[in-house]
Amino acid sequence: MTHKFRPTGVCSRQILVELDDNNIIKDCRFVGGCAGNTTGISSLVKGMDAEEAIRRLRGIDCGGRGTSCPDQLAIALEEAVEMN
Repeated sequence: MTHKFRPTGVCSRQILVELDDNNIIKDCRFVGGCAGNTTGISSLVKGMDAEEAIRRLRGIDCGGRGTSCPDQLAIALEEAVEMN
């Protein structure tokens, strides 16, 4: 099941994540945002355990915004894990 998340405080408008039954990230896509960065993040987290990705990405800041696309992905993953 694909979890749809609407990020706040960043340029991306939506994050879509799909986990398998063991909370391994099967797919991750950003809608909007800096294409090179969001594509790179997505590529790096595919195949990773969601909890490990959350641990690595949570709290990353972008330009003093208090959040970032990676931080918002961590929040999306937390929700997806909870729903899985």
